[in-house]
Amino acid sequence: MQPHHTVCDRATLFMFSKLLIANRGEIACRVIRTAQRLGISTVAVYSDADRDALHTLMADEAVHIGAPPSTQSYLLIDRILEACCHTGADAVHPGYGFLSENASFVAAVTAANLTFVGPPVEAIEVMGDKIASKALAESAGVPTIPGYNEVLADADDALERAAKIGYPIMLKASAGGGGKGMRVAFDEKQCREGFERASSEARASFSDDRVFIEKFITRPRHIEIQVLADAHGNAIHLNERECSIQRRHQKVLEEAPSPFLDETIRAQMGAQALTLAQAVNYCSAGTVEFIVDEARNFYFLEMNTRLQVEHPVTEMITGIDLVEWMLRVAAGETLTLKQENVGINGWAMESRVYAEDPFRGFVPSSGRVLRFCPPAESETVRVDTGVTEGAEVSLHYDPMVAKLVTHGPDRTSAATAMARALDQFQIKGIQSNIPFLAALVMHPRFLSGELTTGFIEEEYPDGFAGAALTEPVVRCIVALIGMIHAQWCIREQAALPDALKDKTRYVQIGENQHAVQVSQDRQVGSVQVDGESVSLVLASPVFSPVVDFIMEGNTGTAQISRNGPVYEVFHRGVQIRALVLEPYAAKLYPLMPHKAAPDLSHLVLSPMPGLLVSLSVSEGDEVKVGDEIAVIEAMKMENVIRAMCEGTVATVHVQRGEALEVDQPLLEFARAGQS
Repeated sequence: MQPHHTVCDRATLFMFSKLLIANRGEIACRVIRTAQRLGISTVAVYSDADRDALHTLMADEAVHIGAPPSTQSYLLIDRILEACCHTGADAVHPGYGFLSENASFVAAVTAANLTFVGPPVEAIEVMGDKIASKALAESAGVPTIPGYNEVLADADDALERAAKIGYPIMLKASAGGGGKGMRVAFDEKQCREGFERASSEARASFSDDRVFIEKFITRPRHIEIQVLADAHGNAIHLNERECSIQRRHQKVLEEAPSPFLDETIRAQMGAQALTLAQAVNYCSAGTVEFIVDEARNFYFLEMNTRLQVEHPVTEMITGIDLVEWMLRVAAGETLTLKQENVGINGWAMESRVYAEDPFRGFVPSSGRVLRFCPPAESETVRVDTGVTEGAEVSLHYDPMVAKLVTHGPDRTSAATAMARALDQFQIKGIQSNIPFLAALVMHPRFLSGELTTGFIEEEYPDGFAGAALTEPVVRCIVALIGMIHAQWCIREQAALPDALKDKTRYVQIGENQHAVQVSQDRQVGSVQVDGESVSLVLASPVFSPVVDFIMEGNTGTAQISRNGPVYEVFHRGVQIRALVLEPYAAKLYPLMPHKAAPDLSHLVLSPMPGLLVSLSVSEGDEVKVGDEIAVIEAMKMENVIRAMCEGTVATVHVQRGEALEVDQPLLEFARAGQS
C-alpha cells in the first residue's frame, strides 16, 4: 500500500523540473516513484557495480559516476554536481546514508544554485554531531542520557570516564549512524576494546573517529518521532515508530504505532521532538530518536536529518507521502497539514530483508540473485526494493535488498500479514534473513509487545538456529508434503487417483518419521498425520513453488521445492528438509549409514566474504577462547573474529589487506602430537 496522494497528482508550477537522486538501491527507487507521480523528471547516478541496477532503469536518465567502492562514486561530491550540470537537474534528493547528512555536500549543492531536498546546512551540522546535538537538547530542556558530553582522548580516557559514570556504558561515534561506531561495555576490558573498535569503524565509515561515552540504559526501548517542518515556521509530528528490535544496534523490524505508548506519553514525546526541531530551525522531514526505559521515562538519543529507512510504516498509518512533502517544502511551499489532522489508521510493520545468512551468525552474503519474487503488493502489503532477478548483490554496499511492509487494522493482523508475506517472499542465489524475520514476527514475546533493544540477544543468546519446530507446524508441513507428493505420484506414474487413496507413506524430518495418509479429490482432501485427521485445501496450483492453503479453516503459505522424494519447505520461519519414504523404505532408513562430517576443528575459517582489516595472532602464539584473531570488514561493518577453542597457532594462511572468501582458512592450530 503506497501513501495517499496528499496534495495533488501533478507538480505545482514553481516546483523544480528535474530531480537527481544522489543514492542507489531501494531508496532511490522509492524517491523516483513519488517524483514521477508529481511530474518531475528524474536522474539516477550509478557506479560500475550498479550499471544495470533497478534505479537506473526506473529513472528518466542515468549518469555513471565511478568505480564500485562508494568512496570512488556515491561519496564523491564533485561527481554528483557534474551529473547535475550534465543533465540540467535543478534539485538533489540525497535519500539516506552516503551524503544525506554531509554538511559539505549540502553547502556545495546550494553554492551551485541547486535545491537540496532536505534541511538547511546548519541543522545538519549540529544534529550530525552527537555531542553538539546533545548539548542543544539539554539547553532546550529535552531530557538526555547521563554521560560525558565531550570527545574522548583515548582508551585510557574512556576507562576513566566509564568508572565515574558506572557500567554498563555505551561508546558512540560522534558522527555515527546506522549502528556503526557503537559498542556497549560492561567492564574495563570491553571498554578498552570497544573504544578501539568504535573509533576504527567511525574512521572508516565517516572519516571522523571522535567517540564519546554515556550511560547504557538497561532494558531500553528505541522509539522515534517523525517530524515535518517547512521554511515558514510550521512544524508537526507524525506520531511514533517503535524500532526496538535491533541486532548490533541496527534496526531489523519496525512498527507504528508503538505498543508501549499511551496518548499522554505520545503527546509528550511529540512535543519534545518539535521543541528540538524548532530549536535548530529545522525544515524538511526528520526524525528525533529517544531511548525509553521501563517506567516510560524518555531520553533524547539523536536526530536524523534525513528520510529514515523505516518511514513507510508512518506513511501507512497516516496516509501521508513523506517524500512528496520533502519535495514540496524544498520548493518553498507552506505545510498545509495540521497536527489535529494527523491520525493513526491501524497498524504497520516493516521487515528489513538483508543479504545475510542468519544460520551462520548473520554473515553477509553476496553474489547473483537467481530468483527474486516478492509477494504481490496490495492495500496491505508494500515492497520497497532496488533488486531485480539476475542482479548482483555487492559487498561494497549495505546488505539490505528490500523492505517488506504490511498493514492491518490492529497489531495482531499486521503481524499475521507480515508472517504470510515473508512465507511468500522467494530469494534464491544468495542467503537472506527471511527465516529469521519470520521467526521474530511470530515469536510469542514479540506478539505480546514485550520489546527491548536487547530482544534478539536475549531470545537467541547462542545465535539463530531456526524457528521452533512446534507440533502444529510439523503437522502442517507433513500434511502439505503428503498431499503434494500424492499428486506427483499420480502425474509421474500415470496411476489412477483411486489407486493412491489411503496409502500410508512416511515423512522423515530429522530423526522422526511421521505417517501420512491422503484421501483427496485433486486439491481438496482429508489427510491423516500420525493418526490425526487434518482438513486441507490448496488455494494455489499444487506444483507451484509457493503454495497457499487453508488448513483447519486457517489460511497459510509455504514455499515448497521437490527433488524426487526430497522436499525443502519454508513456513513460519521453519526451514526444513524432508524425505518421503514408502513403507518398506521407512523400516530400512534408520539402519542406513550416514557420512560423518569432516573434522575442521583445527581450522579457523572466515565466516564471510570481506576485507581482512587486521590479524591479531602470529604463528607460534598461544590462543585462548575469546581471544581476538582477526577483524573482517564486510558491507560497511567491522566484524571481530574470536577463537572458539584454545591452541597454538601452527600456520597463518592470510595477510592483512587480503580479500577473503567465505570459509577461507585464516589459520590452523597445531593438532595433538604436532610440534
